[in-house]
Amino acid sequence: MNKKSIRYWIVPVTFMILLIVTSASNSHGVAAKKKPFLSEVTPLSAYTGEQIWRLGNANDSYEEFGKENSQIQDYTISAATEANPDWRAIPQGLNKSVNPSLRVHFALGTMPEHGVLLKVRILDAHKAVPQLAVFSNRLLSGLIQIAGVGGTTSAYPYKKTYELYIPKEQLLLGENELKLSVVGCLYCNEDENKYLWWKWDFIELDALSEPALEPIHGKYIESGTKVSNLSFYYDEGAVRHLPYVLKWLGIAYSGNIMRVDCATDVKQGCSAIKPYYETLRDYNTQAVALHLHTGNVKLQPDGSLPADAQKKLLDYVKTYGSMFQYYEIDNEPGLFNRAKGVNLAIANWLKGHIPELAPHLKTVAPGWAYAPSYALRACRNQDASGKLACGEPDGWEGDPEQRLELEAVTDLTNGHAYGSSYADNKGGSFLENLRTFDGAEDGLPKRMLNTEYGTSDSHTDNKLYGAKQPKSAVFDRIMRAHIGFADMFMQHAAFYPNYSLFESGIDLNVQNPARMVIHKNAPDADSRVGITRRLNLAYATHGKPLPYTIMNEADNYDKLVYVRAVDTSTLAPLAGSGGKSDKLLVNFVNFENSTQTIHAKVTMPEAVRYEGERVGAGDTYESARTYVPALDAAPELEFTETLGPGEAVQYILTRSKDIKLKAPSWVQAGILPNQTMELNWTESEGAQTYEVWRQESGAANYILIAKDVPVTHYIDKDIVLGHAYTYQIRVSGRQEASPKALAEASDQAPLNRSDWVVSSSSGKPQNAIDSNPYSRWDTGKAQAPGQYYQVDLKAPYQISRIELQSEGSPNDYPRKYEVFTSMDGVNWTSAIASGTGSSTMTIAFETQNARFVKIVQTAKAGNYWSIYNLQVFGKKMN
Repeated sequence: MNKKSIRYWIVPVTFMILLIVTSASNSHGVAAKKKPFLSEVTPLSAYTGEQIWRLGNANDSYEEFGKENSQIQDYTISAATEANPDWRAIPQGLNKSVNPSLRVHFALGTMPEHGVLLKVRILDAHKAVPQLAVFSNRLLSGLIQIAGVGGTTSAYPYKKTYELYIPKEQLLLGENELKLSVVGCLYCNEDENKYLWWKWDFIELDALSEPALEPIHGKYIESGTKVSNLSFYYDEGAVRHLPYVLKWLGIAYSGNIMRVDCATDVKQGCSAIKPYYETLRDYNTQAVALHLHTGNVKLQPDGSLPADAQKKLLDYVKTYGSMFQYYEIDNEPGLFNRAKGVNLAIANWLKGHIPELAPHLKTVAPGWAYAPSYALRACRNQDASGKLACGEPDGWEGDPEQRLELEAVTDLTNGHAYGSSYADNKGGSFLENLRTFDGAEDGLPKRMLNTEYGTSDSHTDNKLYGAKQPKSAVFDRIMRAHIGFADMFMQHAAFYPNYSLFESGIDLNVQNPARMVIHKNAPDADSRVGITRRLNLAYATHGKPLPYTIMNEADNYDKLVYVRAVDTSTLAPLAGSGGKSDKLLVNFVNFENSTQTIHAKVTMPEAVRYEGERVGAGDTYESARTYVPALDAAPELEFTETLGPGEAVQYILTRSKDIKLKAPSWVQAGILPNQTMELNWTESEGAQTYEVWRQESGAANYILIAKDVPVTHYIDKDIVLGHAYTYQIRVSGRQEASPKALAEASDQAPLNRSDWVVSSSSGKPQNAIDSNPYSRWDTGKAQAPGQYYQVDLKAPYQISRIELQSEGSPNDYPRKYEVFTSMDGVNWTSAIASGTGSSTMTIAFETQNARFVKIVQTAKAGNYWSIYNLQVFGKKMN
């Protein structure tokens, strides 16, 4: 097979939908007629050679098999059983509470040169997402996530042929044993067992006729999340954090996918969207874009988009369309009370313009929330007319016939899910897609790209399953379910209150990405990050498999310890952006609830020196990531890892000769309350340590003040108050320097605002001190004398400076102002400062003892007075 085609035998080049929309004039009240969907996906099974054996008939029935029975645990394939098979000696499926495993014994006269492919066709399974562990000669080959509708009221089945690559290193000449076992959730007790079952059509083992280009693990999936600052902003802070998130989650370099909902209704939401897309490209990661806000779109009489909406789409696709691979039509249109006609108009506009603007681009159905009519469940954005509706027409998103109209003019389907909602009888994404497409004969008939799945801090697993960590279990289960039935899916979201992977509510523009912290969901011990990494490393790293052998086999017999090593350079370039990777990814995953040690020898592509990063356990990025230098391959490399329960480790390796060291691209310096200077900077690929260089005000040269710094931050204690300093960072031993960072050493540091109490003449004063550069306090009306903003510092301080920022609304600065202070909030000084404002103001004054500060606007102007950020500088009084 041509190596260039690798992405396309798993992910289709095109997607043909044989559906007819009944009205060419967009008469959207008429439902489209259902016809079959055709997918051009070519499975890995198309590249198999000789069939080694098959158990059962490929007839969409399990009736030929025996009933589940605890006595049926072994089946031996021989010349006699091949000639006259007795399928009654094989169970219809596995059930953890009755017959949790089946051992298949078979002989190999010759060794399959390229390994083998196991195929298991599932006809029915419980919605609890049972896992099929496959052991070849007692070593784990894979853990297949099985989706099913058992336990629901679904009228439609979900059938799926799951595939598993088994390398020849796990096979033996002569007698072999393949053990199939049911595995439950990592956190659950035996209460879950009776729900862990499936029925199969057949089990088949085939020799591969050529080298595998993907270690297929059940099915091919792509995983991701969303990285934006303060929930909505694609700014420089988001760009800086993006590589760290991709690597920490284990999805970098493998052609995975991220949601980029840079929307037209968010002011400054797309300020750094070009470098954001470029970063995704550089880390070989795809994007699904969502740009046009549909809430204010009014269609033209012929049902087409108005000129302004067309221009917004045209400008965005024309400018950035080469950088993303998918476009999502809308977000939860019924829930947000959007019109079906608008969604159809967008899809049709894209369908008509994509061939010229971005031929590679595929469209994705709206992120369905399956909202019913308003009478059944209230939804958002009701207009002033008093008409209550969930979309136009009311409830259209909850109707599979009306959703099908959008499916007819898009390339991929969608469907949001939270908690265990994917399996809800009404409104569950999995079941609703089965309703839309009349079931699934071999997976969903239309590829599914889900732009939102996840859990909140309050979601818990079904009590029937007996999870000791119910918050962890429900997230683990929803992600495993999507591995079982979806093709691409994105967790919502990396930084989003209550749903987050990492601590949110922090302005990413001022945070060192290496110091971002995992969001814990107490009292559960396992975090969403830990679960996401475990599953991503097992299922969402892609490329040609690297051969490996387990050196401590006996220690890993019948243990759920998985090895996945891939060469990402064999992946085809990303559509549009041309993104590529040269990384070698070596992953070790422990699915056991106890500590396990793995010693593996991996054969690398060349006998050269490699180096790179090891990402493992840790509550911060810098504690999880270490740099690994000088790995000399012969071409084998040996790895030994001791993995805690559920722990996963990834090595991201590159040939040493290909490393191109660069200085950090971002440096920040600032004074701390203890009168020391704190420096932060971004990491440089290949850097093991850094040097800190400083230039004092008036000096001609920089001097080296710290060398061999192993992290990306440093505290400079050797400073003189009143002096200004300029800093640069270098990779150790290199001449290239980072950008400069200037700061003044002062005993007047920015005060901690967490305890402040603020008030104002009007509006929401808290918005000026919430550390969000995009929120603001404003007067809500034209400037007039007497408008004020007041701060209670909650303790007396010596203060000397105030900073006010209004750049987000550059004309909303105070035309004239006065500043007053007080120790008790009753008796105020005369004005200690006054003047004319600007969009960025620094108000300096003689040091004052104060607990209260009031800024009064004293002039008239037609603009509001706005404050996006307010800071007071000083030190606490003794």
